[in-house]
Amino acid sequence: MLIFGKPGVGKTWGALDFPSCYYIDTEGGADLAHYTAKLAASGGSYMGPDDGALDFETVIEQFAALATSPHRFQTVVVDSISKLFNATVAKEAERLGDKDAFGASKKPAVAFMRRLIAWTSRLDMNVLFIAHSKPEWGVDSKGERSEIGQTFDCWDKLEYELHLALEIYKQGPTRKAKVRKSRLQGFPDASAFEWSFTEFATRYGADIIGKAPVQVVLATPEQVAEIERLLSIVKVDESDIEKWKTKAGAESFTEFTTAQAAGILTVLNKKLSK
Repeated sequence: MLIFGKPGVGKTWGALDFPSCYYIDTEGGADLAHYTAKLAASGGSYMGPDDGALDFETVIEQFAALATSPHRFQTVVVDSISKLFNATVAKEAERLGDKDAFGASKKPAVAFMRRLIAWTSRLDMNVLFIAHSKPEWGVDSKGERSEIGQTFDCWDKLEYELHLALEIYKQGPTRKAKVRKSRLQGFPDASAFEWSFTEFATRYGADIIGKAPVQVVLATPEQVAEIERLLSIVKVDESDIEKWKTKAGAESFTEFTTAQAAGILTVLNKKLSK
């Protein structure tokens, strides 16, 4: 899920209550003693900017490792995804200089986000992306363009890729979560609830949140080698190969699961026998 809100509303503090967090801190803001103590109490682990948390490629590698290797974690948090995305955009803008036009500087960051989301869909864990908020613009009752609220600061398609998006805000001494997008029955659109792990788990299902993850089994080297051998013999359009990869959520055949690779081998062997 995606959670966003203004500074100090309790986004990070609430996320740290999720079980066994692998906490990727892109901002270096959660290395204070009270944060690390809370993380340790939940059985979590910390990865900060000095460990590569602000490098998109490294973060994707961490998601891939969590998806494919045995470990003790149940939750992965990226805090904030805004910093990671925007830092990547800024780096590309600096590289392009005067050639940065028509959103060109966003292309690498968007490509990284698509890869990260592909691994998220394969990851059998609770995944929380924490984002900053920014003004949301629209047309008011007078038909004029104005600020109509707050939205998240990141890739604009991010919430469409996820099951849930929550806006966290203060209401007096309490913290609230407003449902901004939902595919889940326990979180009706536009409803609000207390922002706490206890309340979230009650709505989502504590047994689901707390279950041990099941790792993805990737294609064997033999399967990958056989796919590449058959592709050197059987004529297949590049566009079809790209469709296979997109459907599998993979950049290459090495990222296919054993079942996905077996399916491709079946297709190629049928073509070979014709």
